[in-house]
Amino acid sequence: MEKKATSNETEPLTSKKDVSDCSKGEDCKENGLLVRNPKSALRLAEEGNKAHPSQGDKGEAAQISNGYSGVQSSGPCNGEVEDAQGTAPAATTTTTTTTSTTCGVEAQQQLMELEDRETWSKKIDFLLSVIGYAVDLGNVWRFPYICYQNGGGAFLIPYTIMAIFGGIPLFYMELALGQYHRNGCISIWRKICPIFKGIGFAICIIDLYVASYYNTIMAWAFYYLISSFTVELPWTSCTNPWNTGNCTNYFSKGNVSWSLHSTSPAEEFYTRQVLQVHRSNGLDDLGGISWQLTLCLLLIFTIVYFSIWKGVKTSGKVVWVTATFPYIILLILLVRGATLPGAWRGVLYYLKPDWQKLLNTEVWVDAAAQIFFSLGPGFGVLLAYASYNKFHNNCYQDALVTSTVNCLTSFVSGFVIFTVLGYMAEMRNEDVSEVAKDTGPSLLFITYAEAIANMPASTFFAIIFFLMLLTLGLDSTFAGLEGVITGVLDEFPHVWGKRRELFVLGLTIICFLGSLATLTFGGAYVVKLFEEYATGPAVLTVVFLEAVAVSWFYGITQFCNDVKEMLGSAPGWYWRVCWVAISPLFLLFVTCSFLSSPPELRLFDYDYPYWTTVVGYCIGTSSIIFIPIYMVYRLVVTPGTLKERILKSITPETATEIPFGDIRMNAV
Repeated sequence: MEKKATSNETEPLTSKKDVSDCSKGEDCKENGLLVRNPKSALRLAEEGNKAHPSQGDKGEAAQISNGYSGVQSSGPCNGEVEDAQGTAPAATTTTTTTTSTTCGVEAQQQLMELEDRETWSKKIDFLLSVIGYAVDLGNVWRFPYICYQNGGGAFLIPYTIMAIFGGIPLFYMELALGQYHRNGCISIWRKICPIFKGIGFAICIIDLYVASYYNTIMAWAFYYLISSFTVELPWTSCTNPWNTGNCTNYFSKGNVSWSLHSTSPAEEFYTRQVLQVHRSNGLDDLGGISWQLTLCLLLIFTIVYFSIWKGVKTSGKVVWVTATFPYIILLILLVRGATLPGAWRGVLYYLKPDWQKLLNTEVWVDAAAQIFFSLGPGFGVLLAYASYNKFHNNCYQDALVTSTVNCLTSFVSGFVIFTVLGYMAEMRNEDVSEVAKDTGPSLLFITYAEAIANMPASTFFAIIFFLMLLTLGLDSTFAGLEGVITGVLDEFPHVWGKRRELFVLGLTIICFLGSLATLTFGGAYVVKLFEEYATGPAVLTVVFLEAVAVSWFYGITQFCNDVKEMLGSAPGWYWRVCWVAISPLFLLFVTCSFLSSPPELRLFDYDYPYWTTVVGYCIGTSSIIFIPIYMVYRLVVTPGTLKERILKSITPETATEIPFGDIRMNAV
C-alpha cells in the first residue's frame, strides 16, 4: 500500500493481474485499482508498507473491514463505483465489484470536505452545544406538567423505559451517522441510501417551521425580562391601564372575593399586555402586529445571527454561557423554592405515584412523545453537530452523557416548578391541582410569574428567571438553524461554501419574516397550532423513515462496522435490536396514537374550529411531502429498467473518506 501522493500524478499499483485470475479470497489489482472479491474480506497490505491500526486494534496487523478500499486522494479519476458484471474479458464470467475514486468535481468536493471541514475547538464545546440544544423550554414547562398529569412518580417508569429503548438509541444513531459521514441532513443520504434524500429537505422545512414560532416564545420572555427592571413588577397589581374590572389580586391585604370571572394580575398582563389576544377574534381574524414583540424578536434574531454566522467556532463559545447559565439559575430557584412555605405540598403532588395510571395507553404515549421531543432526533441538529467532531471521537459516551443530563434536568425542573406551585396553593388556601391548571407557556408566564412577583426580592428573581428562559431558548435556536445551515452548505458547497455569513443572514431574515404571523394579536393561537401539528407528526415520520433507511437499507451490519471504525468496537446486540426493531416500533406507536386521536386545541377561552385541524395537518404534510416527491424524482431520472433504477437508488452513490494514518480511505 502506498503513501498519500504528494504530486499531481498517481502511480498505478504495479502488480497488475486480470480479474479472471483472482483466486478465492484474494484481492486483485486492475487498472491501478483494488478489486474486491465480493466473497472475501478486503485486506490492504503491500510489501514494505503497513497501515496504522485503528483505535482499539493497535496490537493487530493493519486490516480494514469489507467496504473500505485504499485509494490515493490526489489520484486521477478512474471511474465510479459500479457492478462490473460483463466488463471482464470475453472468456471470463466472474462477477466482481470494482471500487474506485469518485470522479471530477465530486471527488474534489469530498477531499475538500475531509481536509477543510471545520471542527470543534474543544470537546466540551460540542457537549455543551448538544446539551444546550436538548435542554430547552420544554424541559421546564412540558415535563413537569406531563409528569403530574400522568401519575406523578409512577410516570417515571414508562418515561425511563421509553428513554432506554427508544430515545437514547435514536440519539446515539444520529450522532454516529453525523460523525462518520461528516455531512449535513441532505447530502448525507448520498452515502447511505440516496432515494431517502427527501428526508433531508423535509428536515430543513420542519426546522424553518420551528424557528417561525419557537423564537416568538423567546420574544415573550424577552418582553417579561425588560418589564422586570422595575421596583414593582407590573403583574402584581390591578391598577394598570390594561387591567379590567375582573382583575383580582390574590395576595392583596384584606379580604378578597373570587368569582368565576375573576382573573389575576399576572394573567391579564400576559393576555392583555404582552399577547393582546383580546384584540383578535381567533385564527380567522388575527389582528395587527405587536410592534413591541416585533422589536423583541428582531433583537433575538440579531443575537442569533452574530452567534452562528462564523460556524461552530463561534457558537461553541457562546454556549459556554447559554448552556451553563440555566443550571445556575435552576439551582438558585430550587433553593429558593424549597424554603417557601407550602413547598412540600407541591413536591408531594409532583411525585406522589398513581399506579393505576400505568394501565392507560395515553400515559405510555405521553412518555414516548416526551422523551423523543426532549432529546430531539429528527431535526438534523445532531447530524450537523456530530459532523464537526474528530473521526475517532467517542460519540457513544457523548450520547449517554448528554441524554442523561437532559433527562435529569427535566426531573429537577419539576421540583423548581412545583415547590413554587405548592407555595401558591398555601397562600391561596387551595389544592395544588387548582393552582396547576395552566399548561404550556402559561405555566411559566402566568403561574410561575405570579408566584415570583409575591416573593421577597421579586425583581431579582424575575430577572434571573426570564433570563434563564431566554438562554434556554437561544442555544436551541442556534442548533435548529445550524441543522439547516450545515445541510444546505454541504449540499451546495460550490454556491454557499465560501458565503456562509451571507447565507446565515438570508436564513435569519426568512425566519423573521416567517414569524410575523405569530407576532400578531392572535399570534398565540398560531404558535399553539404550529406546536401541535406542524412539527409533531412530521418529525416522528421523518425519524421513523430515517431509522428504517439506516437499519434496513443501508444495513445494520454496515452501520455497526462504521461505528467500529470510529470507536474500535462494534455496538452490541442491545443497540442492534433497538435500531432494527424496537426504535422504529416506538416511533410508529407514537405516530399512530397521535393520528388516531388528534388533540382538541383550546387556548384561553378560544376553541379551535375544525378547519384549523385540517390546516394543521396540511402544514405538517407540506414538509414530509418532499420525501415521496424526491423518491419519484430519483426513480424517473435514474437510467435503466425499473429494477435497475430501484437498486441504484438504494445503493450509496458516493464514498465516505475517512482518515487512516497517512492514507485517505474511501468507505463504499
